[in-house]
Amino acid sequence: MPDSDELSHPFTLGVDIGGSGLKAAVLDARARMVTEKLRIETPYPLSPERLVDSLASMAGKLVEYDRVSVGFNGMVRHGIVITAPQFSRIGGLGTPIDKDLVTAWHNFDLANALEDVLGKPTRVANDADVQGAAVVEGKGLELVVTLGTGCGTALFYNGGLLPHMEFAHHPLHGDETYNDYVGDSALREVGEHKWTKRVLRTLDILRNLVFFDKCFVGGGNAKKLTMELPPDCVIIDNSAGILGGVRLWDTGHLGVVDTL
Repeated sequence: MPDSDELSHPFTLGVDIGGSGLKAAVLDARARMVTEKLRIETPYPLSPERLVDSLASMAGKLVEYDRVSVGFNGMVRHGIVITAPQFSRIGGLGTPIDKDLVTAWHNFDLANALEDVLGKPTRVANDADVQGAAVVEGKGLELVVTLGTGCGTALFYNGGLLPHMEFAHHPLHGDETYNDYVGDSALREVGEHKWTKRVLRTLDILRNLVFFDKCFVGGGNAKKLTMELPPDCVIIDNSAGILGGVRLWDTGHLGVVDTL
C-alpha cells in the first residue's frame, strides 16, 4: 500500500456487491488501495434496505472518502436497479423467488439511497461493467466474463462501455441459462474439470456471438479453471470489481456509462 504522502485525491469508496460477498475498499485517484479490503458474507434475504444498511456499516469502518462507486449484481440504469434476479430470491440463486423482494428491487434507486445514507455522490453500475472498466485495454471489442455465484458479462468497444446485456439469464444449453451452466452451483455439481470444459464451451459460444477481439475472465471462480484458456482470453484478478470504481467517474474513458 502506498505511503500516505504519495496518495492523490479524490478518494473513492469502491464497493462490489456479489452473490456471496459484499466487498469494499477506499481507492485513491490512481486506483491504489488506501485501505485493506473489507468483506462480509452477503446477507439473505437481501432487501434494498438491508443492503444499504450493510454497506453503510462497512463504509463506517474505512477512512474518509470523497465519492462512491458501486458494482451491482443486476441490471442497472442511471443508478436505478431494473432487475436483481439473485437478490429477489430468499437465499440467492437456486432458492425460491420472493415476490415481495422482486417488487422491492424493481426500479429501486440505489444510487440515491446510498447518497442519502453516506452523504457522498454515488454512481452504480453492473458489477461486470465495473470489473471491465479496471482491465480493458481500449482496443476493439473487448468482452468481460465474471465467474462467481452466477455468470456476468460486459462489452467495451475501443474503451467505451456498451449498453449492458444480461446474457446470464439467457438460455445457453437446453433449458439451462449461463448462470445454470457455469455458475457456482454447476461448479459444485460437476467438479472443476468438467466445469472448466463448460466455461471453454461458453467462451466459444460468446466468441461466435459477439466476435470479441479479447476476453477478460474474472470473478471469484476464475482461479478454479483447470485448463489453459484460448490465446484471445486472459484471467484477471478479482480485485478489479473494486478497482474499476475509479473509472466510473472517468466518463471520457467509459463513454456511455452515464446512460446506464
